[in-house]
Amino acid sequence: MNRPVLYRQRIIPEEIILLDKDEILFSDDDHIVTRWNTIKPKKILHHGCSCYFLKEGFKVSKFYREDGSLMYWYCDIISYRYDPDADSYVFTDLLADVLVYPDGKVEVVDVGEIADALEGGTLTTEEMIPALRSLDKLLTVIYSGGFSDIQKMINDIEEGKTPS
Repeated sequence: MNRPVLYRQRIIPEEIILLDKDEILFSDDDHIVTRWNTIKPKKILHHGCSCYFLKEGFKVSKFYREDGSLMYWYCDIISYRYDPDADSYVFTDLLADVLVYPDGKVEVVDVGEIADALEGGTLTTEEMIPALRSLDKLLTVIYSGGFSDIQKMINDIEEGKTPS
């Protein structure tokens, strides 16, 4: 099985990064699960595991400290482009993020960046409408108690279990 090429695109700051060191643990038509170490070493964040929910428009990541303890679950609102000829995905971070802490606290961050990107012309309204719908879908899952199903799926894949 060939390994697709993954890229992360940021709008603020503007950059595209090849994720060539990410290990793909699982993929199907709806998900890609990866394990990774931080690209740029950070004081606290050391490594993690991410699941791209392709149809839902978000990515859920487990952020770990160097000692392997869980910092929190970090959820990015994303869009993606797939190039079948190159077997590559470019995942674009659409700015709004949701953090879910081990104690269950939920924090929505970087929403102001959406306004900045719209105001500055970096993003269009047409690009942001699906992003806001994805944010709403993710928050609905979290607040309805369904986030534990996402956590279990990612934990199982990370432990080498095949998702059901």
